[in-house]
Amino acid sequence: MPRFCLLLIVVMLGSAQDQRPPLFPENNEDVKLPNGTSQRQAILKAEHKKSLEDSDKLLDLVTEVHADLEKGDANVVSLKTIKQLEEIERLSKRIRTRLKPI
Repeated sequence: MPRFCLLLIVVMLGSAQDQRPPLFPENNEDVKLPNGTSQRQAILKAEHKKSLEDSDKLLDLVTEVHADLEKGDANVVSLKTIKQLEEIERLSKRIRTRLKPI
């Protein structure tokens, strides 16, 4: 019995991780904003703008890391570089998450 409960919990947790609410509802009604534009298009435009801003930050960080690695020794990496690499990973995940529903 405990094994069955454990198995049930593992299966439920595994399937719950992939469930994200959709960006847009399933019905195909296009909601209009008070200014007359499509809500769907406004959301997509805002997401695109955020992705562009994040990709600009990502590019700056990558160039800084590249310069730091060229300057540094093969055996030593600064804490600043490691933090920049973590920020690069975070930004790339954020961009990928935004682009996946499309």
